Amino acid sequence: MARGVCFIAVRLLALLLVACGSLGVAAAATATATAVVASAAVQPLELRAGYFAATVDGVTQEGVLALPYNWDRQHHGKAGRATFELPFVLDAVPETPWGIFIPRTGNVFEVRLNGALLQAYGDLDRDNGADYAKAPIYMPVPERLLHAGDNLLQVRIRADSGRRGGLSPVTIGPAAPVRTQRFETAYAWRFTGTVLLTAFSLIVGGIALSLWLTQVDTSAPGGRREGLYLWAALAEFCWALRVADGVIAEPPLSWGPWAVLMALCYAGWVASAMMFCYHLAGWDKHGRTRWIRWPMASVVVGTLVFSWLSMASDESRWLTGWLVVEIGILIVFVGGFATAAVRRPNVGRLLVMTAAAVSIVFGARDWLVIRVSDSYGETTWVRYSTVFFGVALLLIVLQRFRAASAEARGWVVTLAERVAEREQELQSTYGKLEKIAREQARTHERERILRDMHDGVGSHISAAIRQLQSGQASDADVLRTLRDSLDQLKLSIDSIHLPPGDVGALLAGMRYRMTPRFAASGIALEWAVDDLVPVAGLDGQAMRQVQLLLFEAISNVLQHAGASVLRLEAEMHGEVLRLRVIDNGRGFDVSQVPRALGERAAALGVRLLLESRPGRTVVQVEFGGQGPAVPDRRG
Repeated sequence: MARGVCFIAVRLLALLLVACGSLGVAAAATATATAVVASAAVQPLELRAGYFAATVDGVTQEGVLALPYNWDRQHHGKAGRATFELPFVLDAVPETPWGIFIPRTGNVFEVRLNGALLQAYGDLDRDNGADYAKAPIYMPVPERLLHAGDNLLQVRIRADSGRRGGLSPVTIGPAAPVRTQRFETAYAWRFTGTVLLTAFSLIVGGIALSLWLTQVDTSAPGGRREGLYLWAALAEFCWALRVADGVIAEPPLSWGPWAVLMALCYAGWVASAMMFCYHLAGWDKHGRTRWIRWPMASVVVGTLVFSWLSMASDESRWLTGWLVVEIGILIVFVGGFATAAVRRPNVGRLLVMTAAAVSIVFGARDWLVIRVSDSYGETTWVRYSTVFFGVALLLIVLQRFRAASAEARGWVVTLAERVAEREQELQSTYGKLEKIAREQARTHERERILRDMHDGVGSHISAAIRQLQSGQASDADVLRTLRDSLDQLKLSIDSIHLPPGDVGALLAGMRYRMTPRFAASGIALEWAVDDLVPVAGLDGQAMRQVQLLLFEAISNVLQHAGASVLRLEAEMHGEVLRLRVIDNGRGFDVSQVPRALGERAAALGVRLLLESRPGRTVVQVEFGGQGPAVPDRRG
């Protein structure tokens, strides 16, 4: 976001420089071209003397005219109408096209030459409507209307109250020099310049508003936005609307409400700029300086009150007098800000201090020239001083971005160092944990092997000892018990290397270990094992439980069934693995589930199904796709 702001700021400064350069080049080119034309053609005539007749409140005054004619000064801001007659003499009928240039007149008007209507701007019978005094006027003159000898240019105006009505000196002459030398230069500074200033203020205000929306002080409770940018945005937006009035001939409101709104925009710009300085100076962080905000509020309230009084009473002196007070408040405020800036100087404060001082000087000049003196047609200078304020804001943003970037780079370096330290610590810790984990895994494996040997081999050896001690067991029984113990020992060793979930490998190992037992017991082994996929969820411990469960089922067949055939089946049904141990022995009562089989199935959480009758006994186990173990008994 900050990079985008900086890019826009640079582009904006470049645009402003190009625009100003274009205006200067255009003015210089115009002056050069005009000088060449003027030397070879008739010089334009500047009409300043004539006669006037002005009507205010039904009373008509007539007299000799000396332009400029400032309506507000002549008639104390009251509305009315006037007719101006400006005679001039030509030695001969012009051979080239002529034109008329009027820097300022209005508010609405019509122009006649030798009795013929040249152009009309607005409706003379409608009060407080359009205002065409904001832009300079150029009118081409038909050749047929000019003749040798006496000629008369007549301008009729309607002036609204306090709206800068009147008539400036009029220039008439050859079209080329009048248009290029006079009109185009004035139009560039007053109309085109106003458009550029409005666009500049809108762009700067948009940048400031985006910064206010995105830049949050996370160190403040709840996160606080930077008020500096908010007031800068409000100042620029107020000024953009105020300056834009210079190109709005027909405002959306009638003159009274519109005049109050424009005065409030001006006051909003002043108060917001003061609040901008208030935050820039750091006064917002001190409770003892909060009283400074009251003069700022008085600027807005006073402007509202006195502008309304001026419009309601048709007396512009109310607003003129208040502007003196406002300028005084600004001088005191800027003096205090300048003192703070000098005591704690930085680039931003010094720039804004300079811009504020220039604005006060320009504002005082405008008050004297526009509202006090009799001059007419002058353009306000304060509109251009706001450019300094906008440029100062952009430079402050660039300065803060540079400082923030440097701080961010410092944080990045510090963070990288801390991350490297933490990585080293984590690597060391991980190595220790890995070593501990390996030792624990070996310990658990030893414990598991010892537990299996105790539960399996140990129990069989204990059983063989009891058989020998009783003296009732035959040598064959003792031998069978010892063989079971040896087989289980071998299977326990094999289980160490079983891959998790690979039941096929487990069955192959059992076949390899148990085949000699089957042959010694006279039992034929039938092998019906399909290709099996690994079963999810069968870790090393679970695989050992599966091995013990199958060994228990096979051991029961070897010891008790008296079978001649043992069939081992394994097949996949979708995600379900089904294992079966089938023999043709004498069978048993399935209502009495062998304890070891039931415990192994419950430990695995698998479904155990038993089916037994003489000549066919089935022990079935299903893995995967099933819920908890549910013993099933079938006769």
